[in-house]
Amino acid sequence: MAKRQLHKLSSRAAETIAVPGRHSDGGGLYLAVETGAHRRRQWVFLYRARGTNRRREIGLGSAKGPGRDGLSLAQARLKAAEVRKALAEGKDPIAERRAKTAGDTTFGQFADALLQSIKSGFKGKNTYADWKRDLEVRCKSMRDKQIGAVTTADVLAIISPMWLTKNRTARETRSRVERVLSAAKAKGLRTGENPAMWRGNLKELLPKAKKTKRHHAAAPYKNMPGIVRALQERHQSADTNVNFAAEFIILTAVRTNEARYMRVREIDLTEKLWTIPAERMKTEDDPEGTDFEVPLCERAVAILRELISDNAAPDAYVFAGQWSKDQMKPLGHNAVLHALKAVYPAITTHGCRSSFRDWVGDETRFEREIAEMALAHKVGDDTERAYRRGNALKKRRQLMEAWGRYVSSPSNVIAFQRRATT
Repeated sequence: MAKRQLHKLSSRAAETIAVPGRHSDGGGLYLAVETGAHRRRQWVFLYRARGTNRRREIGLGSAKGPGRDGLSLAQARLKAAEVRKALAEGKDPIAERRAKTAGDTTFGQFADALLQSIKSGFKGKNTYADWKRDLEVRCKSMRDKQIGAVTTADVLAIISPMWLTKNRTARETRSRVERVLSAAKAKGLRTGENPAMWRGNLKELLPKAKKTKRHHAAAPYKNMPGIVRALQERHQSADTNVNFAAEFIILTAVRTNEARYMRVREIDLTEKLWTIPAERMKTEDDPEGTDFEVPLCERAVAILRELISDNAAPDAYVFAGQWSKDQMKPLGHNAVLHALKAVYPAITTHGCRSSFRDWVGDETRFEREIAEMALAHKVGDDTERAYRRGNALKKRRQLMEAWGRYVSSPSNVIAFQRRATT
């Protein structure tokens, strides 16, 4: 086989060629000329990856040209010779370069860069601060370590001290470290298994932590009608959406954020049904999230009819913030809690769900599974849930109507006029 011709270009040609495209100097070395605003000129080396015969490209640097600095033809040929030597020795030039880059990149540097690149996708306003604290403070012991050299022992040194005492914090930190190291591998800065991986790795090395349940202050369910009546009275005098929101949360037994972020398009007043999108239903029980249908009792429908004007935008928040003239900002995070505590100090919004669950168990004959499904708790396996779904909604509607009658009986309800549309 004829040997490939080398040194096809002259020094003058290499510095003056302006025709777009790749111009071969032979032996895999090319001068790549681009047009456009930047008019880049760059030396590249093309080769076939051993074993796959896939074509690969590695940049060698900017090319010298009229009025600009860069590699001369002679310098580019020297770099090309180094690449050919590595290929002859069975090495992959791209992998070699990545390994060198990894050797210069610390965990802290890569983690900080990754955080900046993904922060725009965070939903909660505190999420960025939480990530930053974990990666800077809790991971301080390995921030100066090369990203490619981080081991399981390094991760354990961070996670183990707080695993039994601050388990939730430890789990969140582990998950974030795993994300950083996975991204480093995707960038070619690491190889092998992720040392922060849970299954088949840290799970086998850490003791099983006891699950601790958070107890939320709840009112005895016998006090709920009085609380609802007080909220209605406060709305009558102050006309604030937050009191309606607090009452609505009691009537539907949903979580606060599920109601705060409720948009007009999610409501079907004809069917008396509210469909919460999957992304707002992600919980520890259901990390993937699924759409959740909430049957609405008569009183809940009346509240929505009062709040939703005839010309309301589909994306408008039903429970908008006090100063949100266009209905495009939801109530503040603690607004509903403050409204509840104003009428019953020893209660939390989540505690309202507990009051509802106690009432179902003590005062009704509804099955336990129906009560749990009304609270959006997972019951049974996927097959069982799919089988129950149709009939469960009917029974849940009956349950929520009964709860609505209990907490807002006719003697408790305060009439209000339909809000004028604009």
